[in-house]
Amino acid sequence: MLKTLRSYLFWTYERGSFHYDVMVTLILLFLFVSPHFINYHDRPLYQLPSQIMVENDGAGALIYQVKKTDVDQSLTHVNGSTEDLRTQRALRRLIEPIAGDVLIDRYEPLRTDDGNISAYRVWAHR
Repeated sequence: MLKTLRSYLFWTYERGSFHYDVMVTLILLFLFVSPHFINYHDRPLYQLPSQIMVENDGAGALIYQVKKTDVDQSLTHVNGSTEDLRTQRALRRLIEPIAGDVLIDRYEPLRTDDGNISAYRVWAHR
């Protein structure tokens, strides 16, 4: 038994033998099954928005200011039942590459003098 384990450890079996196939199968199982049980904290990199400003609100939360054009571009990749939910998911998707996994407490649109939305202020925390 010890000899077999040592041979596995030092990979001494010939290609095409039963033990070689077992080792390759175990490696492939680890590669394809382990991401379902182990969180490697890897996420796809999204294109970062043009500009996000961050402020501290003094109570442990951060305030992010996101341009409306960035939110509009991100809305095409987000689905939801209501416009409010879609906007919140798009904002979270834009903020997460910068801040990590966050929870959005609330958000409000910032309007220009003529009433159009120019940006969103988002209150979020980890």
